[in-house]
Amino acid sequence: MDLIQLDYYLFSLINGSWHTDFLDAAMPIWRNKLFWIPLYLFIASFLTINFGRKGVLVVLCLASTIVIADGVSSKVIKPGIERIRPCNDIQLQDSVRSLVRCGNGYSFTSSHATNHTAIAFFLIFMLGHLFKWIKIPLFLWAFSIGYGQIYVGVHYPLDVIGGMLVGFLIGLMGAEFCRTLLISIYGNSLET
Repeated sequence: MDLIQLDYYLFSLINGSWHTDFLDAAMPIWRNKLFWIPLYLFIASFLTINFGRKGVLVVLCLASTIVIADGVSSKVIKPGIERIRPCNDIQLQDSVRSLVRCGNGYSFTSSHATNHTAIAFFLIFMLGHLFKWIKIPLFLWAFSIGYGQIYVGVHYPLDVIGGMLVGFLIGLMGAEFCRTLLISIYGNSLET
């Protein structure tokens, strides 16, 4: 079995065989970026309240990281690869369980996976030394949103894996840039 066949096989398991009534109801909401607006506002408020001007700078760095992650996934990689979404693939039209609107864009990489992984790893690299417990929950959060993209039928597993790798790299670079900026302006990074 080659990589693409494995990708199709895993997609059929996640989108088909492994479905449950609970996940059928939960995943369309869970993977919706609007559902997470309260969390995004909490993160921005937490950083600003606890770290003042440094926190505002971190919020701006995080926002820039998200814009870059989304642009790389949506404007560079997707048009370069041009992989059709599983929900738009006529060979799969009878077997895909589409739980959300499919969309016309391309599939590789998953921008949801890219963006949420960039957020997660930016925060892990910026705050993980202060709040060690956030590392696993943030990774699982990003992973679960990527899994949701497969579950609802809009992405293949390789789209999510690729998106998570891109998001990891952009999150790391965004955090490193932000840390360097904080040190150059304030003489140190985030401290308790």
